[in-house]
Amino acid sequence: MSVETLSGQSEKAYALLKEDAQKILKLIEVQMANLTMPQCPLYEEVLDTQMFGLSREIDFAKRLHLITDEEGKELLGKLERQLSALHEASMGKK
Repeated sequence: MSVETLSGQSEKAYALLKEDAQKILKLIEVQMANLTMPQCPLYEEVLDTQMFGLSREIDFAKRLHLITDEEGKELLGKLERQLSALHEASMGKK
């Protein structure tokens, strides 16, 4: 496989993982705004399930050498920080 092809696949893999992270964030935003409190077991179950799924996707992409370990950690860390800020904001308005 050429370096160009591998680089293109790596960029595409990272973009897809970012899209999945954004979907999780949107799901949580909607849930917090309209459906339930963050302390709700259903909320926690959905969040845990989604975050676990994303972490497995990231691990898979790392094993294929489509993303680096640092990129995977950065992606999960960024999502965790966004979710934390969203949680804090929702607690402040309730």
